[in-house]
Amino acid sequence: MHRPASPDDTPALVRMADETGFFRPIEIEALEEVLDDWHAINRADGHRCDVWLKEPEPIGFVYFAPAPMTDRTWQLWWIVVRQDQQGRGLGSTMLRHAEDEIRKANGRVLFIETGSIEKYEPTRRFYLKHDYDLNAELKDFYMEGDSMIVFRKAMN
Repeated sequence: MHRPASPDDTPALVRMADETGFFRPIEIEALEEVLDDWHAINRADGHRCDVWLKEPEPIGFVYFAPAPMTDRTWQLWWIVVRQDQQGRGLGSTMLRHAEDEIRKANGRVLFIETGSIEKYEPTRRFYLKHDYDLNAELKDFYMEGDSMIVFRKAMN
């Protein structure tokens, strides 16, 4: 079962992301700010944050949004599966959900960013497995030796 995130979900979603070990402290801080902004204003601008539940606890969430000043371009900001639920297909389910919702909104293309360091190799394989094209590499974007890897998929 899934539903839109509520403000009460924020602590559990932030903790879930932190416990995966994939995100730096600054990214965890940013997630809390993103969720606060979504509840305050960004939801009205078409941003989506959907939470999957294994009652009563959240076990995953996906956050995606239209990219400003573009023609129907969307970005996936966050996709997180609780550590004890990884490897069971929930990430694929959430990604397909985001793609379906973007198509319903007449989205044209979806972009996803991740890092180039070894820790993100499973993440990169995940997107390739779901028919995303490796679209760009921005050398040393996050820090020296950690480039931004950009994936792309047409939504038609």
